[in-house]
Amino acid sequence: MKPYIFLALALMLTSNMPAAGPLRDRLAAMRSEMEEEGAAPFALPDGVRLLADQPYGEHRQQRYDVYLPAKADHAPVIFMVHGGAWRTGDKASAAVVQNKVRRWTARGIIVVSVNYRLLPGADVAAQAADVATALAAVQGKAAGWGGDRARFVLMGHSAGAHLVALLASAPVPAGVTPWLGTVALDSAAMDVPALMSQRHFPFYDAVFGSDAAYWRAVSPLAQLKAGGMPLLAVCSSRRQDSCPQAEAYAARANALGMRVQVLPQNLSHREINQTLGQAGAYTSAVETFLASLDAVFAAKLL
Repeated sequence: MKPYIFLALALMLTSNMPAAGPLRDRLAAMRSEMEEEGAAPFALPDGVRLLADQPYGEHRQQRYDVYLPAKADHAPVIFMVHGGAWRTGDKASAAVVQNKVRRWTARGIIVVSVNYRLLPGADVAAQAADVATALAAVQGKAAGWGGDRARFVLMGHSAGAHLVALLASAPVPAGVTPWLGTVALDSAAMDVPALMSQRHFPFYDAVFGSDAAYWRAVSPLAQLKAGGMPLLAVCSSRRQDSCPQAEAYAARANALGMRVQVLPQNLSHREINQTLGQAGAYTSAVETFLASLDAVFAAKLL
């Protein structure tokens, strides 16, 4: 996004925000969301095969990419959903896939990155339905790529984190095999009614509207049910909103018997997405969660 365009957008979106609080961090998170769609593609690691733009629907955005390890055999699958404020972003952006593909395909894990219809053409509920449809399609084809449909983990960043958390909180969609667990990377919309009932960026009004019943319908916290699959909520400790939202979700989920962990990180909103897969404590912590879900994941990661 051009700097002058972002400046104009920031002025518009913050016109109703209070002066107090870490506004700079909020703007940085917003900017990383808007810039994600323009990130450059990356060179594939040696031996990795890309199945690009696989369709799961008729719309041009209903496509996914598959990154296959050299020798996939009953391989687990990480199913990645990009962010972009529900209106931008792309499955092939380097920030979305580069480090994740490099690290996890080297360990025999298939990585899938999915696009979905965006605002204003598709609302948040329709986006979540797209992700569920894509998941069912990928699970149906996984065995043909050397994957295991019973060993999926959902992962998403920002808006994508909200969408995968929403799917993890609601009943398993028709046609979808229950997955092992979910990793939500820095969502500030785990409790949509709370978000919309407080002072917030006006751009959220275009995303979630003014209907309180709709807020509940697309709120991961409001949709929580007993016995849901485990979830790891990574949050930026530099932001004002994402860790409190994650903690509120975890408290409610754990009370219902769902295993939810919160992983605060001293990283920016963009870094939480972009650096996952680089060697270090952050990636190790996420992989420890993944390993706790399944013996096959554990054997490949630990």
